[in-house]
Amino acid sequence: MHHQWLLLAACFWVIFMFMVASKFITLTFKDPDAYSAKQEFLFLTTMPEVGKLPEEKHIPEELKPTGKALPDSRLIQPLVYMERLELIRNVCRDEALKNLSHTPVSKFVLDRIFVCDKHKILFCQTPKVGNTQWKKVLIVLNGVFPSIEEIPENVVHDHEKNGLPRLSSFSDAEIQKRLKTYFKFFIVRDPFERLISAFKDKFVHNPRFEPWYRHEIAPGIIRKYRRNRTETRGIQFEDFVRYLGDPNHRWLDLQFGDHIIHWVTYVELCAPCEIMYSVIGHHETLEDDAPYILKEAGIDHLVSYPTIPPGITVYNRTKVEHYFLGISKRDIRRLYARFEGDFKLFGYQKPDFLLN
Repeated sequence: MHHQWLLLAACFWVIFMFMVASKFITLTFKDPDAYSAKQEFLFLTTMPEVGKLPEEKHIPEELKPTGKALPDSRLIQPLVYMERLELIRNVCRDEALKNLSHTPVSKFVLDRIFVCDKHKILFCQTPKVGNTQWKKVLIVLNGVFPSIEEIPENVVHDHEKNGLPRLSSFSDAEIQKRLKTYFKFFIVRDPFERLISAFKDKFVHNPRFEPWYRHEIAPGIIRKYRRNRTETRGIQFEDFVRYLGDPNHRWLDLQFGDHIIHWVTYVELCAPCEIMYSVIGHHETLEDDAPYILKEAGIDHLVSYPTIPPGITVYNRTKVEHYFLGISKRDIRRLYARFEGDFKLFGYQKPDFLLN
């Protein structure tokens, strides 16, 4: 009997120790998600990036990574996108560049911003940077067409039919509400390569059959900026560069109206120093940026960005050199002086191979 009591007491002791050990294990590992999030942050900080963050770089408190999940369970922005936003803030604070980086949020800017109220998205249009495809994405999200493939090409840019309201169509209070609370983004590309694309699209190929570019705008540029008055060829890229680099270009811009959106600066189009955008995409990394933007906007399960043809987003220095061949350094420098804000705000390298 005595041995039975000893055995029973020993069993109770083992059970008691097991309960204590289990409690310790539970306290130690009760938050597996915290470890998972920490591992995710470590991955983000060691993954290959486009341009390494400089050492000792200051990141604003509101942009600092925490390793925690956002309220909607999406992870915080990878560092490459944070770096782009921080660069914009730094350049916006540079007093020496204020004239090149700041612009009023005028009706011209609000006309460039398209609204998707259903999913709380604002998209600022920057022509010649793949905007047609993003407009198709928003058209589908707004429910005008069930899929991107079913949208007729002639509807995409027809603002009477495409179902894309502009931010300028709302009251001041509604505009401010959307600017403060909606997901906001736009896309950029190398500024000089964008100008080449605009020139080819509007004055050379003109695939949308917009005759006013060749028959009204081109003659106006030639009359003002062609040096050899006896030359009878159509508009040349040199004429275009001279017009864009002229500090007094605005009087012609007023005559051309909204057609200038294809070549004015990103600053003039989207006011990045006045509007706090959620993400800035780059045309050169669109294969990565497009899925990221869809995910951050919370719409990746609803629509996909159209397939990107291989090589179409790669910066082509040879093409840039070809177009600027024979154009005077003075004219190129004046052009750069106008677009310097775009180069600096979005991290594009100064084209010294053209300027020097």
